[in-house]
Order: sequence, then C-alpha cells, then structure tokens
Amino acid sequence: MAETVAVRVSFPSGDLSLEGALHVAGATPAPAVVVCHPHPQYGGDMDNNVVLAACSALASAGITALRFNFRGVADSDGAFDQGQGEQDDVRAALAHLASLSEVDGAALGLAGYSFGAMVSAQVASDELRALALISLPLGHGDVPAGWGCPALVVGGDADQIAPADRLTLIGEAPGVDVRIFPGVDHSWWGHEEELGDALAEFFQRHLR
Repeated sequence: MAETVAVRVSFPSGDLSLEGALHVAGATPAPAVVVCHPHPQYGGDMDNNVVLAACSALASAGITALRFNFRGVADSDGAFDQGQGEQDDVRAALAHLASLSEVDGAALGLAGYSFGAMVSAQVASDELRALALISLPLGHGDVPAGWGCPALVVGGDADQIAPADRLTLIGEAPGVDVRIFPGVDHSWWGHEEELGDALAEFFQRHLR
C-alpha cells in the first residue's frame, strides 16, 4: 500500500473545533470520503491502524480522505457524548469536505470503523453516494436497515464484537454488500492491506 501525505486541518462542529488530517488525491476535484475512528473511551482516535489504512488506500486510488478526532479526543474540543454529539461531528466533517475546492462535493462517501461505524450508520442517508461500515458492533441491539445509498459491510470471522453471522443479516437489505474476511478479528492487525483494497474498490465503483 503506497504511503500518502496527510495535511493537518481543523473545522467547526457547532461551537467546537475538531482536528483532522486530509489525505489529498492526486487529481482534483476528486471524490472524497470521511473516515471515522473507533471508540474514544477505549483508545480510539484518528491515528488508529484501520483508519490510517483506509485513508492511505483511498488516496492511492484517487479518492481524497478525511480522518478526524471526535469531540474530546486529543486536540478536538468538547467531551465524549455517548455517540450523540459525535453524529454532529460526522455531519460537520462531511460539510467541511464538501466545501473544499479540491473535492467533488457531489461525490461524497462515508466510512467508519467499530464505534465509528455505529455513528456513521446513524448519520448515513441518500445524500451520500456510498457508505462503508467496518466491524460494526452488533452484539447487542437491532440490525439496522438500509441507508438509501450503496453500502459495504465488512468484518472478520474471528470478530466477537462484530459477529460475522449478524453482519451477514444486513446483506439481506437492498443495496448492501457484506464481505467477511477469514482469520480477521476486531483489530484487523496484519490484514489492513486487504481491507484497504476492498474499500478502495468499493468507493471507486460508486464515487467515480
């Protein structure tokens, strides 16, 4: 997977200022994706291995990617809000991305990993061109319905937090594809390149 250069950015979410990093694709204006990190109360932030792999793979495929820290994480203002205020943070990140001259605002996607996938699933709508949910935690609660845009749900068959059998049920909804990777647990350590390739192919197909 090719290395990509990230430019540090900040943007508002209501009265808060959030920090992020923009991985700019070579040719602009480019399609673009916001990538959301895992649970901040368990050490999740925008420098997570899965988030970095996703952004690198997308930028290498000609898709600009924005990763950011949710409220209360590192240098982002505010405090953890149980996934509620974090939904506003995702909307703010999408709005910021759409406002950039190097981005095609009509070709936006959203991706999230673990907690970031849960928040992304709440925010996603038919205003997006594509949605990717990585290791969506479904050990408790209902399996979500469709989101009004093409969706890719990915997980591992060794993941006890996002059980593969429950993820597979989501694939019964229209417009949703599910990919289960053998030997992969919730961390994706050692499988980041496979994941990045799958995300890049999905977003290339739906954003270009």
